Amino acid sequence: MSTPRRPASIPSTAILQWLIGIATSMAARSLNMPEPLLYSTSVVVFAQVQAIETRALRTLCPDRLWRQLRALLR
Repeated sequence: MSTPRRPASIPSTAILQWLIGIATSMAARSLNMPEPLLYSTSVVVFAQVQAIETRALRTLCPDRLWRQLRALLR
């Protein structure tokens, strides 16, 4: 007699992809826009946020602040 085998487990990557798909479709429906438009809009928003963060980090750079302070004290 052989022992019964356990059913094959679903890989965690498949579950994660399924959850991301559901979250994307729910976000698209709640915003009342098609999924491809949601994807392209999110790419544009990501690029703009990254540009703003880069600009902010440049202005807060310690070297630049030190140079500005030295220029003010002259």
